[in-house]
Amino acid sequence: MPFLPHPPAAPEIVAAVLFVLALLHVLFAKRLEQLSRRFPRHAGAFHLLGEVEVVFGFWACVLVAALALMQGPANALAYAESRSYAEPVFVFVVMVIAASRPVMAAVRWAVAGLSRAMPLPRPLARTWLGLAVVPLAGSLVTEPAAMTLAALLLAPLVFRAEVPEPPKYFALGVLLVNVSIGGTLTAYAAPPVLMVARTWNWDTAFMLQTFGWRAALAVLVNATAATWLLRKHVAAEAVADPSPRVPVGVMAVHCAFLAGVVLVAHHPIACVGLFLLFLGFTSAYERHQSPLLLREALLVAFFLSGLVLLGGMQHWWLQPLVESLSPLALFFGSIALTAVTDNAALTYLGSLIEGLSAEARYSLVAGAVAGGGLTVIANAPNPAGLALLKNGFADESIGAGELLLGALAPTVVAAAAFLLL
Repeated sequence: MPFLPHPPAAPEIVAAVLFVLALLHVLFAKRLEQLSRRFPRHAGAFHLLGEVEVVFGFWACVLVAALALMQGPANALAYAESRSYAEPVFVFVVMVIAASRPVMAAVRWAVAGLSRAMPLPRPLARTWLGLAVVPLAGSLVTEPAAMTLAALLLAPLVFRAEVPEPPKYFALGVLLVNVSIGGTLTAYAAPPVLMVARTWNWDTAFMLQTFGWRAALAVLVNATAATWLLRKHVAAEAVADPSPRVPVGVMAVHCAFLAGVVLVAHHPIACVGLFLLFLGFTSAYERHQSPLLLREALLVAFFLSGLVLLGGMQHWWLQPLVESLSPLALFFGSIALTAVTDNAALTYLGSLIEGLSAEARYSLVAGAVAGGGLTVIANAPNPAGLALLKNGFADESIGAGELLLGALAPTVVAAAAFLLL
């Protein structure tokens, strides 16, 4: 089978080149943040381009401009409007709601209760719960919500400036990998699973039996290893929230909004409608709120929208590559490809291939979720986690190379669980 069934058109080549430039930009984002201090006159521009969340949105704008020059503005806008932005909209809405003070108060209350029952010092118990139980809960509340909740829970415990960088990057790698695989206990929570579940008739019972128990074992191993490594660095106690206690009724309403958004996750109009109602409720009960994470969530949505635009023109080389691999090669190839493209996009391409064997389907999805923590673009919730945790790292930015190294060991654990168990 030839690698390319037909020569790519000029716009596809341009899109591939811009995609590579965006990947290189991600690798050098931390260096751009450093240049903002060396050249204060242009600090604003360097800081903007050093924001990882800006990268793919920026290069997507370049792509649209290039398409406008090559094919005309009408065709460029038609392509941009043809893409589905349901996932960026959902991630934006769920990130804001999940990070709201009443939801976080409910999560902290639950984690405090569980930590008291564990035979560990309270901070270590909370760290383990944030790295293990919250990512597994992503199978119920969706991965973006789990990522947001876990990041906010772990930030004051682990991701602090005084903690050495290597254990922080390992903990970050564990968090990203565990969220990526922790959503596979159901058929709707993980974006790469959702892309194939309906086409391949994968229901929650199938996911739990085929992927879920393996993922849960890997999550527990990764979380335990990270907690042990961090045992000397975890904060003695998280900074207490000085704000008045949130009433149970307000927490219940916020959790109901979160559940409603999860139920209509793939209907952006309904998501936005619920979000507007949520904003009205937070305004009515402002005394029980903290500032909403609108800026961070908007940046993450911008990043994912850019990935949707750029990724939409990479089919010409991705799909033939996936079709040409044996199941075992597909497993490892899927891990590698996930590092340079969103794992949901990769599995979506697999769902378009007719006659893909059951073994190949398993290999494709298992590799995609196992490699979901290797880079910022590997899994849709990753930008949310990095946006919330980057202030705890040197230069207030997260290096792509350091993240890759930190995620290697937990990725190996996840891959072993899917391949050997």
